[in-house]
Amino acid sequence: MDIAEKIQLVISYILRGALLFAIGIAAFDEQWVNLFSVSTIFIVTFLPALISRNFKIVLPIEFDVVIVIFTYATLYLGELKHFYLRFTWWDMLLHGTSALIFGFIGFLIVYILNHEKRLEIRMVPKFVALFSFCFSLAIGAIWEIFEFNMDHFFGFNMQKSGINDTMKDLMLDGFGAIIASFLGYLYLRRGEALFFARFIRKFVARNPKIFQKETPSELEEAHSRLPNS
Repeated sequence: MDIAEKIQLVISYILRGALLFAIGIAAFDEQWVNLFSVSTIFIVTFLPALISRNFKIVLPIEFDVVIVIFTYATLYLGELKHFYLRFTWWDMLLHGTSALIFGFIGFLIVYILNHEKRLEIRMVPKFVALFSFCFSLAIGAIWEIFEFNMDHFFGFNMQKSGINDTMKDLMLDGFGAIIASFLGYLYLRRGEALFFARFIRKFVARNPKIFQKETPSELEEAHSRLPNS
């Protein structure tokens, strides 16, 4: 690991430690609802590790840190500590960020399929971008459905102002999804797209089993075989 990666790893440990501390406080004060909620949030932060184990892939440390920070900011600070009510921009920031994250995940799914030797298909950059956009927006819609059901069946207030909150969130999801899909498109066409290119290269380097038969030059050749659109 380089210094940047070590710093990111320390950040993820600190946030998980803060959640463990909150779990201890909730148990000591016999706040069982908070105990259950924070424990669930703590478990969710290990989602990248679960994905890595089940799908036999190695995710860059950046992905793990982003998931931990996002989970902490959304579920712990946002819902339990009421940051959504304290700061009007909190919801906007997190929805835009989540759209970027899921847009990148959608791109990564198609990127892997494009380099899967057993599949005799090559998806054009425009389709990859479209899939990334739709994948991200679909996850955002699923989340809004989840919020509605939590409010309806359990008396939560996750939607805040109802339909206005839902539509605002979906528009933010769409904006973030556009950015993610555009960066993915630039990467496929030019090989460069700000921090996104570095993330993809690290993913390829750490998953030789997926790309074992493809050298860097072969990856570039695979990109060149894609239709220009």
